[in-house]
Amino acid sequence: MNEEICLPVTTLKNHKITREQILILYEDMVLGRNFEDMCAQMYYRGKMFGFVHLYNGQEAVATGVIKALEKNDYVCSTYRDHVHALSKGVPSKYIMAELFGKETGCSKGRGGSMHIFSSEYNFLGGFAFIAEGIPVATGAAFQSVYRKQILFAKEKLQVTAAFFGDGTTNNGQFFECLNMAVLWKLPILFIVENNQWAIGMAHHRSTSKPEIHKKAEAFGMPGVEVDGMDVLAVKQVTEKAIDRARSGEGPTLIEALTYRFRGHSLADPDELRASTEKEAWISRDPILRLRNYIIENKIDSQQSLDAIQDKVKQNVSEAIDFALSSSEPSVEDLRKYLFVD
Repeated sequence: MNEEICLPVTTLKNHKITREQILILYEDMVLGRNFEDMCAQMYYRGKMFGFVHLYNGQEAVATGVIKALEKNDYVCSTYRDHVHALSKGVPSKYIMAELFGKETGCSKGRGGSMHIFSSEYNFLGGFAFIAEGIPVATGAAFQSVYRKQILFAKEKLQVTAAFFGDGTTNNGQFFECLNMAVLWKLPILFIVENNQWAIGMAHHRSTSKPEIHKKAEAFGMPGVEVDGMDVLAVKQVTEKAIDRARSGEGPTLIEALTYRFRGHSLADPDELRASTEKEAWISRDPILRLRNYIIENKIDSQQSLDAIQDKVKQNVSEAIDFALSSSEPSVEDLRKYLFVD
């Protein structure tokens, strides 16, 4: 059964979605949460090394945006990139193997947590420095236009989604790329995951204009603010921006108000944020919110959602087994993959 459901939510007027689509969103968010929780376990057991930045709490943004894209569209991430890659379709076992530094990882064990990459899934990578990925994403959007207008590609115009945090929006590359994207009407979505904190700096203390989406006005670009804890709202806003980009009307800046439930990284004791602030945001957990919505509106049963969780846990468990059993990169291949064959 895959009938359309008219969502009984005032913020989602005229938005229709099927039962199957809602369950896909739910499963994707549950996968992201379970994957990250397992990463924390493996890190503290000494199986994972380096800096690891988890995505817990922000799942509605990755799922709402990426599941609205098509397979051939592009996604560019940050150092908090595991869940973006999962949502884009990169198999969990290859991401986990990468985090373990194994040869079977999606970046052959050379990238680790902050440099997940997959050309097969048009996942342009995670980037360790803030704003580093935005020019790459802008370039991807430019080549989409070039392929269509100069090389006469027959497929749909590919759209690029560039993810970054609130701290990035005070960086010069952010403004330069927004300007360029508007000038050339590039098919790109600039997704600000405003999780309220840039490492240990509260967002409202670091910017003269806290409403990030309003920065789009300077370039004549649409700027939209959305509840980043509501996957259905994120998906609706994204679909509108995608339609605009694909039809040749140019970019959109989307500010998703969200929150990370863990510290900046697994090395962060997270002592700067007030417990009352964290509790207030955790009470709006996007996964629990969608689960309650599904049950209350009789879209599916609690047993069905429990079965999805069990399926996801099995998936993540198999990813761990795959990573543990995979081989380490050999010393002889130290310089391998530095250049394209």
